Amino acid sequence: MAIKDYLTKTKADFKKYQSRNQVREYRKSMGNKNLYVKCRKCNNSMYYKDIEQNNFVCTCGEYFRMHAKDRLNMIIDSTFIEFGSYEEFVNPLDFKDYNKKITGARTTSELDEAVITGYASIGGVRTVVIVMDSHFMMGSMGSVVGQKITRAVERATRHNYPVVAFIASGGARMQEGIMSLMQMAKTSAAFQRHHAAGNLYIPILTNPTYGGVTASFAMLGDIIIAEPNAMIGFAGKLVIEQTIKQELPEGFQTSEFLLEKGFIDLIVKREDLRDRLAKLLQLHKEAK
Repeated sequence: MAIKDYLTKTKADFKKYQSRNQVREYRKSMGNKNLYVKCRKCNNSMYYKDIEQNNFVCTCGEYFRMHAKDRLNMIIDSTFIEFGSYEEFVNPLDFKDYNKKITGARTTSELDEAVITGYASIGGVRTVVIVMDSHFMMGSMGSVVGQKITRAVERATRHNYPVVAFIASGGARMQEGIMSLMQMAKTSAAFQRHHAAGNLYIPILTNPTYGGVTASFAMLGDIIIAEPNAMIGFAGKLVIEQTIKQELPEGFQTSEFLLEKGFIDLIVKREDLRDRLAKLLQLHKEAK
């Protein structure tokens, strides 16, 4: 078969698969032989399965964004018990096409919302885990996301469990207006009660972590960890430069820059993260 005919056939077959789940089945059936992912830093194309085996890190060191379920598989010991969602989707401003966006995000991400919460064991320590996913409307925080996080933290407080949270967000969800901004106060209050009860909270800031999420619970951790080269801030660099009429320094808002300025405590590579979390959780458990 000619290369042109082969590529045409592969492309036509791939179009049959619309949802993420179907794409996974397609990858499995094809052995991942024909699917490449291109790195935005080095422009190198890699097999999806090779990236997956390397914790979604390119050979050049660039970090790819991860699905929430892949993050869970990377750090938990075995079983993850997901909390049920008691919140229903709301459109308080009757925002045009918001319902359609939510439906589309659910299809492509295989998630009900931009966050997963539940119980898991990390290094033998029972923990409440919160994982945000940028594949769902850039991990934006609306009322459902805020409520799921708040309920998860309240469970952790009741049982005196630590909380580990993977943060990936573009900020508060504009389609919900003031309702989304209210989640900043609600989640922060829940984490304050958790802290007052003597419990540990470790947020892991990933790329990107922005907006109202950064201005609330993302930066309230007892030990704040970030991935290498993650972009972390409130407003974007260009917005700040246009506002203050000044040029910002090189690397501004990267995790390395924030570590130098004392805004975060650690930068941990993905391959080392599980062991580092297990050690921190065990030390806290022994100290209680």
